[in-house]
Amino acid sequence: QVQLVESGGGLVQPGGSLRLSCVASGYTLDYYAIGWFRQAPGKEREWVSCIRSYDSTASYTDSVKGRFTVSRDNAKNTAYLQMDSLKPEDTAVYYCAARPGTILATVPSAYDYWGQGTQVTVSS
Repeated sequence: QVQLVESGGGLVQPGGSLRLSCVASGYTLDYYAIGWFRQAPGKEREWVSCIRSYDSTASYTDSVKGRFTVSRDNAKNTAYLQMDSLKPEDTAVYYCAARPGTILATVPSAYDYWGQGTQVTVSS
């Protein structure tokens, strides 16, 4: 059974940092692209970042470029989202998702597996 489990969310002040982790079980992460999405109350799920499997090529939505960094450690079957210079508008539930293959996809429907989400709140 394929599972993704996120962790690392919490409450942080504006300008602070958090690192989210996404641990996969039930399959080898090597052959999957990983996407990070977020969903704020009353809003649609929004693509944040994604990272390819074999060469770790990454892509980011414009609002997080230069502040967020996605990475992966295939040996640990884990992906990460380092979030720096956080802003109140980054407040949302963050989800990781996985899809087989190498294409970097930015729409939720392209992903087959999802974690349960972790809350990130940026507030003073």
